[in-house]
Amino acid sequence: MKTTNSLLKKMGLVMALLLFNFSFSQNSNLSGTVSDASGNPLQGVNITIKNSNKATATDSDGKYSFSDLKNETINIIAAYIGFKSVELKVSIDGNTIQNISLVENANVLDDVVITGVVNPKAKIKSSVSITSLGTEQITQSAPRSTAEIFRTIPGIRSESSGGEGNSNISVRGVPISSGGSKYLQLQEDGLPVLLFGDIAFATADIFTRFDGNIARIEAIRGGSASTLSTNSPGGIINFISKTGKTEGGNLSTAFGLDYGNFRTDLDYGGKIGEGLYFHAGGFYRTGEGIRNTGFNSNNGGQFKFNITKEFENGSITVYAKFLNDRAVAYMPMPVAVSGTNANPNWKSVDGYDATTGALQSIYLTHNLGLGPDGNVRREAVANGMHPISKSIGANASFDLGDGWKINDNIRLTLNTGGFISPFPAELATASTIANSFGAGSTLSYADNGAAFNTPNGLVARIHMFDTQLNNMGNFMNDLRLTKKLDKIGITAGFFKSMQNVSMSWLWNSYLQEVSDANPRLINVKNAAGTLLSENGLYAYGTPAWGNLARNYDTQYNVSAPYINITVDATEKLSFEGGLRYDKGKVTGSFAGGVSTTYDINNDGKISVPEQNVYAIDNANATPVNYDYDYYSYTLGANFLINNRQSVFARISKGASAKADRILFSGLNYLDGNKINALDFLQQSEIGYKQKFNRGYFYATAFHSKTDEQGGYEATSNSIIKNNYKSLGLELESAYNVTDNLNLRSSLTYTKAEITSGDNNGNQPRRQPKLMYSFIPTYKFMNKNTLGLSFVGQSKAFAQDSNQLVMDGFVIVNGFVEVGIAKGLSLNISGNNLFNTLAITEAEEGSITENKVNYVRARSMTGRSLSMALSYKF
Repeated sequence: MKTTNSLLKKMGLVMALLLFNFSFSQNSNLSGTVSDASGNPLQGVNITIKNSNKATATDSDGKYSFSDLKNETINIIAAYIGFKSVELKVSIDGNTIQNISLVENANVLDDVVITGVVNPKAKIKSSVSITSLGTEQITQSAPRSTAEIFRTIPGIRSESSGGEGNSNISVRGVPISSGGSKYLQLQEDGLPVLLFGDIAFATADIFTRFDGNIARIEAIRGGSASTLSTNSPGGIINFISKTGKTEGGNLSTAFGLDYGNFRTDLDYGGKIGEGLYFHAGGFYRTGEGIRNTGFNSNNGGQFKFNITKEFENGSITVYAKFLNDRAVAYMPMPVAVSGTNANPNWKSVDGYDATTGALQSIYLTHNLGLGPDGNVRREAVANGMHPISKSIGANASFDLGDGWKINDNIRLTLNTGGFISPFPAELATASTIANSFGAGSTLSYADNGAAFNTPNGLVARIHMFDTQLNNMGNFMNDLRLTKKLDKIGITAGFFKSMQNVSMSWLWNSYLQEVSDANPRLINVKNAAGTLLSENGLYAYGTPAWGNLARNYDTQYNVSAPYINITVDATEKLSFEGGLRYDKGKVTGSFAGGVSTTYDINNDGKISVPEQNVYAIDNANATPVNYDYDYYSYTLGANFLINNRQSVFARISKGASAKADRILFSGLNYLDGNKINALDFLQQSEIGYKQKFNRGYFYATAFHSKTDEQGGYEATSNSIIKNNYKSLGLELESAYNVTDNLNLRSSLTYTKAEITSGDNNGNQPRRQPKLMYSFIPTYKFMNKNTLGLSFVGQSKAFAQDSNQLVMDGFVIVNGFVEVGIAKGLSLNISGNNLFNTLAITEAEEGSITENKVNYVRARSMTGRSLSMALSYKF
């Protein structure tokens, strides 16, 4: 018995020691601090334990910690956008401390991209030309609008002179055509913002805003864009949202130092529970803006939210967006041009500064007329571009095992709003304008009746672009199923979309003096003294353009199955090919205008303008019911020379369908074979990618051919129909000269040519041969950064006739960011520091040489300075 008790005691002691050891081994801790090369703590760095589900993020002091770890050797990975990822082997023994230092990464060829590829892939291993821009890189170029961000992307031509939207965006010499981004899709989290990028007065960038919710922007040119998205044969620009996996947030408030603007941004994301993350944020801004409009021109904001749940074999993200913003739309404005067409001298008109002036005025605050239902309607000019967007969507991605993966991206968006802005249909002397109403007609100011006597003697015939966006909503769903077979990957997908295009054009005509300080309205009397206008309005309609009262009620139903195959022939050589079939069904109607007599101002009298009021001719709508279809293909190859070099080549062909742009020309809209609904684009490219220890270099030579069947352009009241070809070279590079000095640059050379029609052999309008950007940034005294950006282009022609030259220009921007306290910084930025008159487009194609001409042109805004106070938490 004694022996037995002794044995039990010994066994109990052993068990206690084992339990103690087990308990100790399960309660070891790992902690540390993550900092940059200068020793500053980094917040939001993702720290994961390899081959486990344990992950965390650093706090505002750069600290991280893990608990309940076994005493063993593990591998931890530290990853942070803009820095090189680090993998460390750590031996856990009790309370273990492992500090981590991250180095900034100019080598973005290691970045994993998700745009224009069926599976996430490192840039150096992909056979596409793609650029990634993080929030820090975007800030460095000091943009004043979303479109200005795109100007630093090689190959992209972004005419960002229209304000917060309505920009003309194109790629690789492909024509801008009738406006918008016809051949290039703007996406949010992998789905198009709108099915068509060139809808008149409803371009995709009007419904898109850049704010703190965005983690990065990816832009693909050519490549697989034609087979992985509808209507995007030229490329894709994708806004990718934060998910909250990197915990933290940002609060910032920005002020215009020399212009009226106030904007506050707030976003935050983090972990809710095990495998559950969220991110939410948005902005609100208000102010007149950089140009002098005389009223609060920019007023509104955006809120976005997403929540992600991770499972053992995948994840689901549900997201929502609400946008209600008012942003002023800048139209072409008066500019003086002298000299010759080949060597012109561009300058501001006396009394109108083209870099700060605007056609908006306190004297023209509303547009009054008949609405689409035939009743009197009043619209505030201050509404400008007024997008109202409400969307909800979800993305589900799962690994099904045995090489199978499934991904579904779905979104429903309700888009409404409006677009209103004064457009100068004509600039002329007072006598010319007066005589257009009949010999002996005279002009006087509408506010006081005094005779017209503006020093420059110029009058603008204003057409008020008052467009009511009734329903621009859409449904998008992109379903993909992937099977991996050894070295072969097969992805089959199906894209479904329904896009509404319901809008009403309710335009009127006014006379206005040419002035940049609240231009006054002008009345006109005929030789008999009869008043032909009311408070500057001389027509309820646009008689100079055939009275474009119009209404669209159409729906575009698109189905697009596609397949993509990747083959890893060897460890270094890979191939990729894709085929897509788009089939569209278009239904609805459109209507023109009809003249009527109507007492618009309800004063009991019929004035001269009220004798001929143009309204929507709802009784004689044109039915629309046709089909279209097209095939797209792509084939590419990538060869990894070594882990630092690769070359790729690709050919592709796709198309872009038209929407409202062809609902003018009197075609048979019940027969799809007689509708010029498609424009085709072929591209070929060959590229080289080079990594360095402190940077990268990327070069792509390209060739494109565009077969454009024609679309309507409202500002020229004409059908644009041409074929084009282009040949060019894209260069992109970044290099860390020292730990504190970084250089980033891009250059695009394009030789583009019209290959049909009367302008055969000419250079397409507004297409420069050279576009470039150069952005140096320097960090000093640990927490401070100084940067400049030089964004420019060579000369271009105003129109396809290749007569009037628009001078080349370079816009110089700059910023300085000073760290005040932990997480708190002050940023002062300047845009167009040298106040350069940079013309991006002109309505006139030629001038009378050796005299002063007055043309209508859009220029980049002048010098503007802003200050922002930001707190990262």
